[in-house]
Formats: sequence, structure tokens, C-alpha cells
Amino acid sequence: MKTVFFDVDTQLDFLFPAGALYVPGAEDIVAALGGLTKFAASNKLQIVSTADAHTENDPEFRTWKPHCVAGTTGQQKAAVTLVGTPAIVGTSGAIALAPQIIVEKQKLDCFTNPNLRPLLKQLAAERYVVYGVVSELCVRCAAFGLLSTGARVELAADAIKTLNPVAESQMLEEFRAAGGVVTTVAAIIS
Repeated sequence: MKTVFFDVDTQLDFLFPAGALYVPGAEDIVAALGGLTKFAASNKLQIVSTADAHTENDPEFRTWKPHCVAGTTGQQKAAVTLVGTPAIVGTSGAIALAPQIIVEKQKLDCFTNPNLRPLLKQLAAERYVVYGVVSELCVRCAAFGLLSTGARVELAADAIKTLNPVAESQMLEEFRAAGGVVTTVAAIIS
């Protein structure tokens, strides 16, 4: 079964207390994120990562305070989530392949990048393993978007973090009801 690991927004501005839009407790999942990345790399599994890449006056900043401005330290991915030199896929231009592909986005939903669906079609995965932040926002968009491809989608519940535990619980329930599988990092890498 062709598997792709799908890493959602594991960027410094979200994961650590000094980050511009820190998700409380997100630093607690960094070791799990690193374990998933190491497992994928050592087993030559494709990693697709999403990353916010905002302009300084991005319209999203009317809703959320400024974060992940392209080229800033906060926009960088956590080191434990990187493999070699990733290929960057913006909203325009060609799709480049590498062991890790970073799909840049300016909105919550990674599927607003018009290159994501063609990339997924090219990769032709039968199974996606999803993890990252924020559970009920960007992770939700990624997980449900991936379910729409018809592939098996597994969500590593101990490698996601939420801003609202009630919303996360509801999202996980809806994800299961839609055919998604909620699992753990240990189950994925065993």
C-alpha cells in the first residue's frame, strides 16, 4: 500500500511558546513529529508538508494575528520535521518532487493551493498518515480533503494539538464517521 505522510503546519510560530501564533502545549508533540519524520525518511516514504507562507499584510491577519510571514524565523518548519532539502510547491509554477515536498498556503485549507490536488494525483497514494497543528482547523481541512481522494486516511491523535479540546473531539468524531481512522504514533511506526 503506497503511503504518504502528511505533515500539517509544523512551523515554529505554532509549535513553540515564542511563536507568533503559539498553540498551547504544541511543544509536547515535537518528539512525536520527529519520530514520524524519521520513520518516513528511513522507510523512504514520501512526506508532504503544508506550510503557511503569508505576506506582511496578508488578508488572513484580519482574523488571526500575524504569523508565518514568508522568510521569517517563525515561518520555518521545526528542524525535526525536515528531510534533506525539501521541494517547495507554491500556488503557481511547477510541481517539484523530493523525499519531502512543502506545499505553501495562504489560507487555513491546504487545498486552496491549486497545485495540491495535481500533486496528490501524481503521488497516487493509497494511504495518508496525517499529523500537525491545529486539530480543528488546518489538520481538519487536510484530513477531510484527503478523505475525498478515496484513499485510507489515518490521523495520529498523539501528534496533533488543538486550541479547543471540545472542537477537536467533535472533529475526531466526524472524521471517524466519514471513514477516517484515528490511531497513534506507536501504531503507525510499529
